[in-house]
Amino acid sequence: MTQTAEATLRMGTARGRWVLLTTVLGSGLAMLDATVVNVALGRIGTDLDAGFAGLQWTVNAYTLTLASLILLGGSLGDRFGRRRVFVIGVAWFAAASLLCGLAPNIETLVAARALQGVGGALLTPGSLAIISASFHGPDRAAAVGAWSGLGGLAGAFGPFVGGWLVEWNWRAVFLVNLPVALVIIAVASRHVPESRDASASDRFDTVGTVLAVVGLGALTYGLTAAGEQGASGTVVGACLIGALGLAGFVWVEHRSRNPLVPLGLFGNAQFSAANAVTFLVYGALGVLFVLLVLQLQVVSGFSPLLAGTSLLPVTAIMLVFSSRAGALAQRIGPRVPMTLGPLISAAGVLWMSRIGADASYLVDVLPPVVVFGAGLAVMVAPLTATVLDSAPDRFAGVASGVNNAVARAAGLLAVAVIPVAAGLAGDDYTEPAGFSEGFSRAMVLSAVLLLVGAALAAAFVRRPLAAAAEPEAVADAEEERMRIEDCTHCGVAGPPLHPPRDAQGSRT
Repeated sequence: MTQTAEATLRMGTARGRWVLLTTVLGSGLAMLDATVVNVALGRIGTDLDAGFAGLQWTVNAYTLTLASLILLGGSLGDRFGRRRVFVIGVAWFAAASLLCGLAPNIETLVAARALQGVGGALLTPGSLAIISASFHGPDRAAAVGAWSGLGGLAGAFGPFVGGWLVEWNWRAVFLVNLPVALVIIAVASRHVPESRDASASDRFDTVGTVLAVVGLGALTYGLTAAGEQGASGTVVGACLIGALGLAGFVWVEHRSRNPLVPLGLFGNAQFSAANAVTFLVYGALGVLFVLLVLQLQVVSGFSPLLAGTSLLPVTAIMLVFSSRAGALAQRIGPRVPMTLGPLISAAGVLWMSRIGADASYLVDVLPPVVVFGAGLAVMVAPLTATVLDSAPDRFAGVASGVNNAVARAAGLLAVAVIPVAAGLAGDDYTEPAGFSEGFSRAMVLSAVLLLVGAALAAAFVRRPLAAAAEPEAVADAEEERMRIEDCTHCGVAGPPLHPPRDAQGSRT
């Protein structure tokens, strides 16, 4: 891939450290915001007098624009400059965070969250792409590993910071992004080299992007509104518009010369199966991460800090064991871990459905969280590896981006559907008894998604990873495994975005 700046930075040098710091802070900015907002939902609802649908949209507005635009964000960086688009994304994210922190009502907050997602879609793919373009050879692998490890630490500290901020004031969760963004912009402007793909097309799939936003947005609105309106004309109409929008998206992608999503990738059964499993698993995760924190605060009486850190063991387990799961999948193939992992996580989720009033963290919360985390550790690395190894080398970056978008869209739709199906609506989150019943039903439904994901993996994920790859990619298998092991901290929020290979199969 042709760059405007030659990739000559070295790890251990001052400029290399500045680039690494910038990219870690940028990716952490978007990741931590998603984590801490879940902790703040209860206080947001009380302060802004919002119903449960308003809390759903506080989460989903961000996910909607991020999932719809993340692939476009990567393309814009390749075309106009990765540093430029990354800095614009950080500035946009900060401005939207200011609007969130000053929001006088839930409607303004939801709109500002949607704008935050736009900024996240610009900065998220640029974070790793800058590292890929700035380093080469062993330094690139070391930089990616450091980026992953430091990002994992940021994910671990996020719940502590978020819980503490929420106990002070929920608005601080958003306003704290401003000074961090200013530091990122200042360092990036001074120390990060610009790069772009000189061969990138100057045509973008604008129609496909618009249809994705309209389709996902209308469908999410209809499914969320169904909790309060039932099968009203508005709900049915929105769902119909959403379905037509997504159908139009598929049609446009099939005909486009520069599609956001090359549909030919789904001609590989292994790739399609892995993304179907991703959709089911990350849908369940999205619901759990939103509702468990509310359940612990509303029903069990936990403080925001303790509720926010309740899932911290999941991060620790994945950091310790995901690399081992990835190595095992390389030896025995992905089918067993991709089947066993969701089964274990489903057991943990079902166990969590019993969390109620006067729950003890050590007795009632920690054991099922550990079981749930163990299932993720078994599954995430093999799942990501299967997606990448099922795609031709030249589409490795696109395949990773598609899988990431699938994961985020799954969380978006699941958070809209499952609470409604579980009977959660209106002011239920302020009534412990009613919310607890809905939470238990939602956990059962989430466990069903995980069980279906396990069944799909058992039925359709067949070939060992090396066999699934193209013959010319086999030599890169060990490099790929090591990189995936280094990036598994991203698995809770979504599959990691990997730098693409060039036409010769080298990582760019």
